[in-house]
Amino acid sequence: MATLDDVARRAGVSTATASRIINGSSKPVSAALRDRVEAAVADLHYVPNAHARQLARSERTAVGVVVHDVSDPYFAEITRGLQRVATTDGRLVIICNTYRDPARELDYVELLRAHQVAAMVLAGSGYHDPGFARALRGKLRAYELTGGRVAVIGRHDRTGDAVVPDNEAGGYLAGEHLYALGHRELGVIAGPRNLTTTTDRLTGLRRAARSHRRPPPKVAYADFDRDSGAAATADLLAAHPRLTAIAALNDSMAVGALAHLRGVDRRISVIGFDDMPIARDVTPALTTIRLPLADMGALAMSLALSAPSRDPRVERVPAELVERESTFPPDR
Repeated sequence: MATLDDVARRAGVSTATASRIINGSSKPVSAALRDRVEAAVADLHYVPNAHARQLARSERTAVGVVVHDVSDPYFAEITRGLQRVATTDGRLVIICNTYRDPARELDYVELLRAHQVAAMVLAGSGYHDPGFARALRGKLRAYELTGGRVAVIGRHDRTGDAVVPDNEAGGYLAGEHLYALGHRELGVIAGPRNLTTTTDRLTGLRRAARSHRRPPPKVAYADFDRDSGAAATADLLAAHPRLTAIAALNDSMAVGALAHLRGVDRRISVIGFDDMPIARDVTPALTTIRLPLADMGALAMSLALSAPSRDPRVERVPAELVERESTFPPDR
C-alpha cells in the first residue's frame, strides 16, 4: 500500500507539502504542485489517512451546490432543503447555476474544488453524454481524494451517494391516472432530450400506454419552463387535434399548458409533475405527481456532510399522485 512518502517522492515535493494538499490545508499552494500531487495520488492509488481527512473537513466551512437553475421552482424547493441542513451545521452555501450547460457544470465543480469546500451536492439531472460523464467522474474523484464529499440528486452516471427520485414510476402514475379516466390519445410535454429526468419520466408514461393497450403518447420537447410548455401545447394540438389529455413532465410546463388551453374551445385534461407550491393555486388546481423536493435536498446535504461509508448510499424517493381539478374523463 502506498504511503504519503511514496506520493511525495513521485510528485517531487516534500512530505509536508503533499500532506497539506491531500488533506485540504488552507495554506496556499501553486496549481502546478497541486496537480503533481493529485496525479501521484491517482497513479499510486493512495488512500489518505482518515483522521487527517476528518481534521481537514472540520476546517472547511463552505459547501457547494450545483443546480441547473435556482429560479426554477423545482430547484428552489430542493435548495431550500439543502440550505436548511447546511445552515444547521454552520456551513456557508455556495450556489452555482449551470443553466443546463454541461461545460459550465464541469467548470463549477473545478471552481468549488479550488475553494476547498467541505462537500458538493449536484442537484440537477444527469446528462446522456458519455464524454461529459467521464470528465465529471474524473473531477469529482480528484476532489474526493483531497477529503471532499459528494452527493447527487437524480440519476447520474457515477457510483456514489445519491438521492434518486422514482421518476419512472411517477411517469407511470401520470399515465395510469389519465388512461384510467378513459383517455386514449395522450400528448406529452417532455423536458430536454439529453436529461435522464426526461428519459425516465417519459419511459414511465410509455409503459402505462402499453399496459392499457393505448397508442404511444405524442411527444413535444420543451425547456421545463412555462412559456415553452405553452408553445409545446399549441404544437401538440395543431399536429394531433384528437388529443384529450396532456401530461407535462414538470409543473411549470403544465402551468403553461393550462394558460394556452384557456383560449381553446375544448376540455383537455392536464397533469403535471413535482407538486410545486403553485400547483394548488392555479385555476383549475393542477393534478400532479408529488415529489418531496425540500426533503430530497435535505437528505442529499445530510449525506454529503456525513462521514463516508464503505458502500455508496442510495436513497430512493417514491412519487405519488395528487389528484385535483385539472384532470377529468374525456368528453364523449
